[in-house]
Amino acid sequence: MRSGFVAILGRPNAGKSTLLNALAGEKVAIVTAKPQTTRNRIAGVVEVAARKGVHPSAQIVFVDTPGVHRPSSQLDRQMLREIHEALETRDLVLVLVDATRRIGLGPISESQVPESGPGAPGFVSHGSESPVPTQGTGAPGVEKSREDHRANRASEDEFLFSLIRGLDCPVFLVPTKIDLVRKEQLLPLIDALQKQYDFAGTIPVSARKRDGLDVLLRKIVEALPQGERYYPKDQLTDQPMRFMVAELIRERILVETGEEVPYASAVVIERFEEPETPPSPPRKKNAAEPAKLPLTRIAAAIYCEREGQKAILIGKGGAKLKAIGTGARRQIESLLGTRVYLELHVIVEPEWRESRRFVESLDWRKQLEKLAGDDEGL
Repeated sequence: MRSGFVAILGRPNAGKSTLLNALAGEKVAIVTAKPQTTRNRIAGVVEVAARKGVHPSAQIVFVDTPGVHRPSSQLDRQMLREIHEALETRDLVLVLVDATRRIGLGPISESQVPESGPGAPGFVSHGSESPVPTQGTGAPGVEKSREDHRANRASEDEFLFSLIRGLDCPVFLVPTKIDLVRKEQLLPLIDALQKQYDFAGTIPVSARKRDGLDVLLRKIVEALPQGERYYPKDQLTDQPMRFMVAELIRERILVETGEEVPYASAVVIERFEEPETPPSPPRKKNAAEPAKLPLTRIAAAIYCEREGQKAILIGKGGAKLKAIGTGARRQIESLLGTRVYLELHVIVEPEWRESRRFVESLDWRKQLEKLAGDDEGL
């Protein structure tokens, strides 16, 4: 048998979480169209059955990481630490590149890197691409803005490649979303990227259509060392249920809100009361209604940075918060297999993204340590 840890790297919106979910066959990581959806490293455990004459059985622990970008806040720096920690314990690395976006590569100095991202003057978010200038085509300074945009994109792509240079393990190049581009567009992209690094292999994929996934798994198994399972055969992820619930709530915030609100929001589970398994009641003859599922009670706090953001999250008459709660509750019920009573409230924590203490408190590993300490104190 073979086993190992496979770190998944890529720029924001490269499709890392979508690929992880497709390989795991279950929803392990939240997915939205907004960049920087992933904030923590998330493990998805995939069992690969042996194929005679092709490869032995294997357990692959895929580690999804936050989208690679230059840090500009304490939250960004924490996300970068998550990436470095994933790279410290890995047997293989996948570098995902969105085949639908232009890649900028070349030496870019720090002085050439303009301010970018949400809140930067003259820029708006534009799908999977980096921020783009808002000026019209004939506006003064538009050429300079385009140059800055290209410099920013090149700098960020170079930053991604700087993380893998010097690694002593196999690195695969994985162009994603290949169902959205023509072959004549894909081949030059692959050729340009292969000149940047001596990849152990290149496997183009479409997670949405599952194209190339079997080839990817086979190539990974071939590259992994002999070893034993790290997790029980039926375990899907290393994440505790509380964290997965918090992420599902945050996913709804990302879907339901716009502008800066999704990036300034964080979710903390304050109460998680699992139901005691009741004794099975005797079945009535010709019972028309099935027995009710047990109830899980959850209370969560949504943190934001400003009163205006809180107003958006709550909405007129509480409509937005209700929509977030309703959408999240459906997903949580599907995850837990129980009915769910979900209570949400919004708290303003000014500039929490710049608070190292607060950002570190969001780490589910630290939350588990705190819960264990609280239990010992009882």
